[in-house]
Amino acid sequence: MTQQDSPDKPFRFYDNRQKYLAFVTTTNEKWKISARVAAELDAVRPAPPAFRLFDAGMGDGTVLANTLRAMHQRHPHVPFYAVGKEISLEDLRLSLDKLPDRLVEHPASVIVMTNLFYSEAPWLRPNAPDMLDKVEWKTVALDGTSSFGFSEQLRAIDPHLVDTWQVKSSPKSGNPIYVTPSVLVIYRKDHEFLLNDVIPTPETAHADYDFVIASQPWRARTPAPLKARTVMKPLLTSLAPGGRMLVAQSAGGDPGEDIVTAIWGEDDIFPVDRYALVEALKAELGPAASNYDLALPSGGDALMSYQMHTLPEEVGPSIGTSTLFAAWNAATYVAQIEDGRIEETHNGVRHLEITADVLRRYGGLWFNDEVFVLGRKA
Repeated sequence: MTQQDSPDKPFRFYDNRQKYLAFVTTTNEKWKISARVAAELDAVRPAPPAFRLFDAGMGDGTVLANTLRAMHQRHPHVPFYAVGKEISLEDLRLSLDKLPDRLVEHPASVIVMTNLFYSEAPWLRPNAPDMLDKVEWKTVALDGTSSFGFSEQLRAIDPHLVDTWQVKSSPKSGNPIYVTPSVLVIYRKDHEFLLNDVIPTPETAHADYDFVIASQPWRARTPAPLKARTVMKPLLTSLAPGGRMLVAQSAGGDPGEDIVTAIWGEDDIFPVDRYALVEALKAELGPAASNYDLALPSGGDALMSYQMHTLPEEVGPSIGTSTLFAAWNAATYVAQIEDGRIEETHNGVRHLEITADVLRRYGGLWFNDEVFVLGRKA
């Protein structure tokens, strides 16, 4: 994968694989999000020919895989159509590694992955007319019935993904964007007949999702109107009548924020709460807002806490270096602190001393997310 970064753009926090993977493996945020999604699935009423799911920011595929498990538990005989948006080739590989078992347990599944923008991905179609004929559309019909066989076949397409999942930096924002618009469609060949009306093509792809997962799909400091216009509105309008969208974003007010503010002062780390976000969304939707359920939970009802994995004996008078570094990494990752600012703190040990003090004070480390559900009226 090529990364064509402009030299005058700062290295962006979530482009750092080491930080991301350390955060994923040392906290249980993805477990908590998965459990929250699973609970919400009880209110979803899919319509033929398939239960249609969109994961807006697939990441390493943990939430998607867990959601597919929960969907199978509730609808073991309903075909699934699941689309995951992901710009990162490394995350795409991690997600593909989780698919074979899902395709064994629930063979009537069509899994689609794409690197398109939020405003394009639900429809699997670029907005710019001159990009329509440049889409790299690849369909993989897997032979056999075993997870090992499926895994081998998916690994065999890696050279194709290396060529088509390249990224560059946006000249306007510095965010990673695709070089080639790409769509990858995966299903079991022995279920092709059953899935005939579910498998998308460039001509038949459409949205109409029963459920959308929007977990941390933006930078915290992005203004509310921009989030509403570029992410929230397209995702909400991609819902089928009666469809639901779960949104999760960092909220602060936790020990992790204490670490960051002790280093850099009372910075407004999470300036856009759910109320500001939905107000901006209503303004963006205009009269069409009446077609959607935009009611929000009040007070602390929207808060969901997740923890860094620690054993009781790890947080005491003497805290291990690995625990300190994991906590420091998680706190700066969630707060989306740029690498340049973090490196300035590494000349000494003050940042680790502050981290240790917070861990002892609270007996561990946790973070708060705002989690709420919006919907399209039936």
